[in-house]
Amino acid sequence: MNSETAPRTPALTSRLPQVGTTIFTVMSALAAQHKAVNLGQGFPDFACDPALVNAVTEAMQAGHNQYPPMIGVPVLRQAIADKIERLHRHRYHPDTEITITAGATQAIITAILAIVHPGDEVIVLEPCYDSYVPNIELAGGVAVRVPLTPGSFRPDFDKIAAAITPKTRALIINTPHNPSATVWSDADMMKLQELLAPTDVLLISDEVYEHMVFDGAEHQSVARFPALAARAFIVSSFGKTYHVTGWKVGYVAAPASLTTEFRKVHQFNVFTVNTPVQYGLARYMEDPAPYVNLPAFYQRKRDLFREGLAQTRFKLLHTQGSYFQCVDISDVSDLNEAEFCQWLTREIGVAAIPLSAFYGNGFDQRVVRFCFAKQDETLLAALERLKKL
Repeated sequence: MNSETAPRTPALTSRLPQVGTTIFTVMSALAAQHKAVNLGQGFPDFACDPALVNAVTEAMQAGHNQYPPMIGVPVLRQAIADKIERLHRHRYHPDTEITITAGATQAIITAILAIVHPGDEVIVLEPCYDSYVPNIELAGGVAVRVPLTPGSFRPDFDKIAAAITPKTRALIINTPHNPSATVWSDADMMKLQELLAPTDVLLISDEVYEHMVFDGAEHQSVARFPALAARAFIVSSFGKTYHVTGWKVGYVAAPASLTTEFRKVHQFNVFTVNTPVQYGLARYMEDPAPYVNLPAFYQRKRDLFREGLAQTRFKLLHTQGSYFQCVDISDVSDLNEAEFCQWLTREIGVAAIPLSAFYGNGFDQRVVRFCFAKQDETLLAALERLKKL
């Protein structure tokens, strides 16, 4: 076959020209190459409760293996509605206001596609989870980046207010926060409620770490604030709560009118979510203990990890929630964050993630993130290596 008749793949214009290999893929590959302890990516290296696996197995054996309802099986939606009402005193109707999703990431892009039209602006607070901005761009929207306060990572409401224009369609918030491990307070939510009250700005509240809030504090869900709940999609994740990130099951709670639009998109980009897992989760949720006890479970790991890090030259930032620990590297190295993480992986044998990866402009404040959602043995092995610092 000569060159004139050889098959040719047509060229295309990328919808996401700025997107390449993620920092998580890069660091995990580097960790594997150097046999480093991987505290980079945010997922557990320990097993979930066998009772949860058994509940899913029993659902399969009971014949729950065909398509479920598009919006999710009724018993799971009911369990979610009951949990939210019990924890946050806000009642969502399980039939019209709760939708089961293929993980929180799908929930977020579906919400964005449902509400964002070409040219609409969506405010994101940096540093932020890496799916937000590409999701907005895929919808034809414009991401407006507003920084959280460097150092404290507190929301700057004056800057948020200044970013709101007639084109602003939505604001995305995340608490407990990835990557900074900060938590929004009741006062923060009240300020946000006051700020948004005179506007038509919608809210997407990423609450996947809702059951990881420490030191006796409570998670301030958007559901607790009526004027916020009335304009919000609340996103959560069973994968984070029950140590099953690979199952990719989450949910969205939103007022009926917003849910109607959400489901229009959900029907065509996912349609339905794994049936036996939904039934298994519903059965497992009958006992609230696993999520009620989760803060203490992760706080013990946080404290173990922080105690070890205190023996190094890292400056520890406060961890209020999530399963991440951020540290200031200023007293350890002159390298920038990304270079330091690569050096740490190669020379010390522990992988971390630079916070600069969570900013559109690569803002470097000499801070890196570790994940402590690991077995104690994994954390202790990492700490033994980090003692060299």
